[in-house]
Amino acid sequence: MPAIVGAVKINAMGASSVFNIGDVFTISPASTAKTFAGAGSFNTGDYLNVRNEYSATNTYDKDLADSNINTII
Repeated sequence: MPAIVGAVKINAMGASSVFNIGDVFTISPASTAKTFAGAGSFNTGDYLNVRNEYSATNTYDKDLADSNINTII
């Protein structure tokens, strides 16, 4: 049965956003990302005092593919 939708306001949509109005069988993302960062990389704020004597980021990943995206159009 079709959906009845009233007024819709979209403030913002990101690069991997999904927007749908109406009936849907499945919705899935169209992108993935993996981030590697060392100690203190994502600290935010005023007057930070970060001291890292030794920082090593392990980027070894034994998987060939972590998030496979299968798109059917």
